[in-house]
Amino acid sequence: MFPESFEKTAKLLEVLPGVGAKTAQRYVFTLMKMSDEERNTLADALRGLNDLHACSTCGFLTAEEKCQFCSSKDRDSSRIMVVSYDQDAVAVERTDSYHGLYHILKGVISSTKGIYPEDLNLDSLFKRLDGVKEVIVATPFTVEGEMTAMYLDRVLKDKGVLVTRLAQGLPMGASLDYADDWTLTNALNNRKGMTND
Repeated sequence: MFPESFEKTAKLLEVLPGVGAKTAQRYVFTLMKMSDEERNTLADALRGLNDLHACSTCGFLTAEEKCQFCSSKDRDSSRIMVVSYDQDAVAVERTDSYHGLYHILKGVISSTKGIYPEDLNLDSLFKRLDGVKEVIVATPFTVEGEMTAMYLDRVLKDKGVLVTRLAQGLPMGASLDYADDWTLTNALNNRKGMTND
């Protein structure tokens, strides 16, 4: 129905998460309203993605050999937070409450999807443990994330490293009656003392 270049662009946009045929068409119409210069700038930015790759140390996205975290002298190199994906590290960085290093697994263990420890970015983690006092496991609180956390706990404890896990529980402002049983149980199990100043 539409010209070939329109249809081809729409089809390519459908590979993005949450983008169906109608949304892809709306995106193409939006692109068509842009000036040639704006579309060329967007095309250049997309081509620039070809220069990105995983950091040789931690696996975070970078255009250099080492990422901004691994190359920084201001980070606490005695702590490594292990996350599943690059965007998890970005979420932690937004809090400005963690200043250690990261390690990106590029997934979680999932036997149903055929993802096993050897499929994750683990070898480079094991090679960088010299001088590391703590590994903080920050995988998701899902069945797969918990399996991954348990595996890391077992393997890293054998290497003499303190392994900690992010606390889990009720989000700020949540009512108890809206919380599911699993969340409430974890909130109860991970409770800590209150201090009075």
